[in-house]
Amino acid sequence: VQLQASGGGSVQAGGSLRLSCRSSGNMLAVSDMNWFRQAPGKQRELVATITSDGLKSYTDAVKGRFTISNGNANNTMSLQMNSLKPEDSAVYYCRVHAIHRVGDYYYWGQGTLVTVSS
Repeated sequence: VQLQASGGGSVQAGGSLRLSCRSSGNMLAVSDMNWFRQAPGKQRELVATITSDGLKSYTDAVKGRFTISNGNANNTMSLQMNSLKPEDSAVYYCRVHAIHRVGDYYYWGQGTLVTVSS
């Protein structure tokens, strides 16, 4: 399974970006999908989660501004980011919790850089 993240870029504070993550490869099912981010000198943090049932959760810092969604057949995932702040600047990673016949595994995308200027 491979994940391809895209959509990062540079915006001014208050602007918007939409990140996308496309998965390819064989999976029996997807348990949940996540977006993480990592700013320079900081630990990677969980930003948003969407489960196979469509339940969504967010870290407090982005509630009301970010929206996670998934596409058909769970092979795409998006993160709509509005009202961006400089502290949202980070490399954003998508992750998929995939179910296979032999077990379940986590797969990561390569990361996409988001830079928000004040």
